Amino acid sequence: MNTSALVIMLTTMSLVTGLTIYFFYRVLNAPPRPEPDSYLDNDDEVERQAPRA
Repeated sequence: MNTSALVIMLTTMSLVTGLTIYFFYRVLNAPPRPEPDSYLDNDDEVERQAPRA
């Protein structure tokens, strides 16, 4: 393997590893999204309303 191939391979591997670590960090440290406590809190959202008979 010549030098230029080795440099490209190591650069690509370090870039992919760095991006993977960065996005894992972002996912694991993201604040939790607020969710409604019950179905009663969702009454104003049309797609979550119970079908009427």
